[in-house]
Amino acid sequence: MITLFWGCHQKDTESQSSPILQQKIDSLISAAPGFSGVVLVADKGKPVYYKAYGYRNFETSVPLDTTDIFELASVSKQFTAMVIMMLKEKGKLSYDDLLEKYIPGLPYQEITIRHLLSHTSGLPDYQAVMDQYWDKSKVAGNHDIINYLQLYHPPIVFKPGEKYEYSNTGYVLLASIAEKASGEDFISFCREHIFNLLEMKSTDIRSLEVRKSVANFALGHIYVPEKQRYVSADSFPSSNYTLWLGNRKGPGRVSSTASDLLKWDRALYTEKMISQSTLKEAFSPYTLTTDSLSQYGFGWMLDENPEAGKIVWHNGDNPGYKTIIIRLIDQDKTIIILCNNAHGQFAEITSTLKTLFTK
Repeated sequence: MITLFWGCHQKDTESQSSPILQQKIDSLISAAPGFSGVVLVADKGKPVYYKAYGYRNFETSVPLDTTDIFELASVSKQFTAMVIMMLKEKGKLSYDDLLEKYIPGLPYQEITIRHLLSHTSGLPDYQAVMDQYWDKSKVAGNHDIINYLQLYHPPIVFKPGEKYEYSNTGYVLLASIAEKASGEDFISFCREHIFNLLEMKSTDIRSLEVRKSVANFALGHIYVPEKQRYVSADSFPSSNYTLWLGNRKGPGRVSSTASDLLKWDRALYTEKMISQSTLKEAFSPYTLTTDSLSQYGFGWMLDENPEAGKIVWHNGDNPGYKTIIIRLIDQDKTIIILCNNAHGQFAEITSTLKTLFTK
């Protein structure tokens, strides 16, 4: 067990909460020695807890600040889904369009955009193919991934719509579909139609080179028992897929702050990007061909709580990072946790905080 522990850094001007709630959350984080990250809890858009713990960089012992930028990992998928929903409203595509309409040549049939959004496509894992065959001294992007799926054509896992199985491959293809349907680069589209629109000034899809130039970027860290300390996740390039798959678009790579994610949360209660009727489908389960429901919408995992009502959420996991955003829609409460040392008690912290805040 890691026995390191350090203090927190709080923006008091942005946190308005009862002392009892503050103490309970403080105690929760204190019970997870070594946790490094930012925790933001908001009630109707107002932060009631907003603190940073640990280090931006463990090598230099630079403390984390609440305004620091983190890789979101798979939390990024909700932005990819939003791009698709925007294009659907503009009449650029249909959810029931076949994959082959936009990306011909792939050896997978009868897969629709809806299947990709809901992780019900049955597509094989692209990362396994790339890990086996890709030259890791080079940085791969969507075009390379698609080429390798065509070249090695790993078999489909199940018939489209038959069941739910989380698929990063599907979200790579969604980003490429978005480019084909819109005629715009996926990253540029996200910047113009989401990040800039919502004034998410610290949010972007950054290249590895740009990320290194951002002074307040919270580096991902991994604990190495042999060294009895945390080291940068980027120290392991051959085993760190975020480096040699560093140009991929769709399943990850958005980097942001907790406060920018709160702006995103607030915008989802409005029609700044899409109508509420369109958004409703993103928060609705997919009906499988077996007539059972998959509790995943478009870029969001779905939950119902007797006390809290409808909950949508998504987590992310990259080397050195664990992230999550939880939106208790009916209660208008938000939990955002961004961690840059992949802490072993992250799931426990999340679960306890969710229970604490829904009461």
